[in-house]
Amino acid sequence: MISASELRKGTTFEQDGQVFVVLDFLHVKPGKGAAFVRTKLRNVISGGTTDTTFNPTTKLQEAVIERKEMQYLYNDGELYYFMDQETYEQIPLNYEKVEDAIKFLKENNFAVIKFYKGDAFSVEAPNFVELVITETEPGVKGNTATNALKPAIVETGAQVMVPFFINEGDAIRVDTRTGEYMERV
Repeated sequence: MISASELRKGTTFEQDGQVFVVLDFLHVKPGKGAAFVRTKLRNVISGGTTDTTFNPTTKLQEAVIERKEMQYLYNDGELYYFMDQETYEQIPLNYEKVEDAIKFLKENNFAVIKFYKGDAFSVEAPNFVELVITETEPGVKGNTATNALKPAIVETGAQVMVPFFINEGDAIRVDTRTGEYMERV
């Protein structure tokens, strides 16, 4: 059991038969009245978000989330298949569970799959990936003096804003948490 005053970003807990992860929190001590904890929560199973206020002394049941590194194998059109490296078991996941990570995953890349009571509910791509630019406009000479960016499509189909000196065929490093260009590789 954890108290509401101990909630931090990423903390998972059970409430009313649902499992929530804390996206944001704020401890509020008004000049008048009792203190409270304002939170933004995401239901890990359904994906819905909600804003909730807790009394700091409220006790919450901590949820155990298992994290396992798995290899992305392939996509058959509607399901995405991942393989456990220890047991070689393959699990299919639908698009809703992989949508944030799949735009940065190539076949055979590794990702972290989160499980609650044996059911996969989320996929996290590695923090940084190296991808090849497949489509972008050519840079115009003279535009390199500013921090101007142009859109580029990488080999996984994701759109990334890159500097003007990046061309088709260049390999770049992308931060998957923000989707931003980091550097040319």
